[in-house]
Amino acid sequence: MDVIAELAGLIGADAVLTAPSDLEAVTEDWRGRYRGPALCLARPATAEQVAAVVRCCARHGVPVLPQGGNTSLCGGAVPSESGPAPVILSLTRMRAVRAIDPVNNTMEVEAGCVLATVQDAAAAAGRLYPVSLGAEGSCQIGGTIATNAGGTSVLRYGNTRENVLGLEVVLADGTIWSGLYGLRKNNTGYDLKHLFIGSEGTLGIITAATLKLHPLPTRHAVAWVGMASPEDALTLLTRVQGRSAARLSAFEMINRLQLDLVVDHVPGRRSPIESEAEWHVLIELSDNGSGDALDAELQAILEDAFADGLLSDAALAASEAQRHAMWEVRHSVSEANKKAGVGLTTDCAVPLSAVPAFIRGATAAVHALVPDLPVIVVAHLGDGNVHFIPFFTFDAWAAAGKGGAGNGNGEGGGRDALAAALRHAVNDEAARLKGTFSAEHGVGRVQLAEMERYKPAAELALMRAVKQALDPQGIFNPGRLLPPG
Repeated sequence: MDVIAELAGLIGADAVLTAPSDLEAVTEDWRGRYRGPALCLARPATAEQVAAVVRCCARHGVPVLPQGGNTSLCGGAVPSESGPAPVILSLTRMRAVRAIDPVNNTMEVEAGCVLATVQDAAAAAGRLYPVSLGAEGSCQIGGTIATNAGGTSVLRYGNTRENVLGLEVVLADGTIWSGLYGLRKNNTGYDLKHLFIGSEGTLGIITAATLKLHPLPTRHAVAWVGMASPEDALTLLTRVQGRSAARLSAFEMINRLQLDLVVDHVPGRRSPIESEAEWHVLIELSDNGSGDALDAELQAILEDAFADGLLSDAALAASEAQRHAMWEVRHSVSEANKKAGVGLTTDCAVPLSAVPAFIRGATAAVHALVPDLPVIVVAHLGDGNVHFIPFFTFDAWAAAGKGGAGNGNGEGGGRDALAAALRHAVNDEAARLKGTFSAEHGVGRVQLAEMERYKPAAELALMRAVKQALDPQGIFNPGRLLPPG
């Protein structure tokens, strides 16, 4: 019996899809840059069915590629052009919110739950699940855990790793590990969940999670600020932290080019301020007290900053609709960039004090390769994560690829070399400042060369040892995260 027929017998013929129309959306990434063939799409409905799929694929030596909402920015969730075609394992049928405990501040959910659904269910219970990002309407909780997603609230609540208390995982031999603990303290040996958080599906298939919840803020104060430089933005961040402490929940920075692209390419978006500042910062305070008090606190901070020449313009949201509109601008950056051209997204993090130097150094390094190339900057400034994006119009990108053979992943041969050189230039600057090339997007397949370039040999050896111990056949998401050893 072949693997497709066996899978159909295990989880139902209607849950094993092979038609090109069914596979089209899951074999290409959302930006249309990476694609590859798949044997089939398997859609199990329980952890036991996931385990049955894994055991079947192991018997046949077929790779398993777990896929959440397919929102990866580094080619980690779709098949490669070469190598054995995998079974894509989708958990879209596993979307139950199993339990919410508002006293323990925990929530047990299946991995196929969309992040926004998790947020809404927590809010309905008067609680907050704080991980928030632009793709929250389509990314799945299992995928956010597998990539240790960051987002706009890391400054206050930490990234995904800090908000997961327990996991249910299917291992490479089909064993189901049920570690769905809802405990803040559990000092009984290795904290195994951390092996799977950020592992990008290379060690096991996450099927459920116990998430940490927080009190739901009932008041928010949000401002959009125009500034002259990242140095000024960093000074303002320090002031807000000093006066607002834990009430500061977000401090996001973009440059003028990024704002212009959003306004020009996403319907209904407009700049919250009138001045054409070179740098823009979105600040949010949140708490459970008086909204008027929060507004007054933020306004006082901004008035002092204006008096000291730190900002050129500011708008304080006067309603929930205005607050939502400001956040819509910030969350529209990926959509705008996809429509406007080709951005070579990087995902660096450096110490906060080094952010201005990183932006200057990365800009100089990029312009040494392509003079006057536009660059987009999208920064979670509060946690030091800077998406520094060398940006090409579609025509400029097409011209960059002339004379080179393509690689089957949507990039031409000449473009491949140029893209690699530009990313290396940016990432070298981050490394020089004791930073990292991957802060929240993961490694996937796009960043494998960077892993080899920057990761210490001892760390790679330890990671390969873990992979060998948990997935000796190498069936889970091969060619991702770990460069060949």
